[in-house]
Amino acid sequence: MTTVFENLDDAAVRSYVFWSAVLVLKMLLMSPITSLNRVRKMAFANPEDASSISKKLKPKLDDPDVERVRRAHLNDLENILPFFVIGFLYLLTSPAPFLAINLFRAVAVSRILHTLVYAVVVVPQPARFLAFMGAMVPTAYMAIQTLLYFMR
Repeated sequence: MTTVFENLDDAAVRSYVFWSAVLVLKMLLMSPITSLNRVRKMAFANPEDASSISKKLKPKLDDPDVERVRRAHLNDLENILPFFVIGFLYLLTSPAPFLAINLFRAVAVSRILHTLVYAVVVVPQPARFLAFMGAMVPTAYMAIQTLLYFMR
C-alpha cells in the first residue's frame, strides 16, 4: 500500500488539496460577510462597536439577516471541518481518482451553493436542503468507505 504522501502529484491528492483550499477561503469569507451585514443593518453585537458609530446605538443580537449568515457559518464549521478529516482519511484507502475527485468537487460546490442559497440570496426550500445533502452524502460515503477499508 502506498501512502498519500508518496506521490503528491496524484490527481486525487491534488484535488483534495485544491478543494480544501477553496473551502477554507469560503469559510474565511463568512466573517467579512457577517461584518458587512452588521454594518448595513447597524446590528452590532458589542457595545464598543455600536458606540463607535453612535453613542445612542445599542447592541443588537437578533437581526435576522446577520443571524442567517452566522448560522450559515456555523453550518460550515459543522460540515466542512469533518470533510477535511474524512477526505484525508479517504485518500489513505487509495480510492479511484475519478471517484475521489468528483466526491471532493461535489462537497465543495455543494457547500458554496449552500451558503449562496442560505445567506446571500435566500432561496426557498428545498434549495438549501439539496445543497446540504449534496455535501453530506459524499462525505458520509467517504466515511463509510474508509471504515470498511480499515476494518478488513
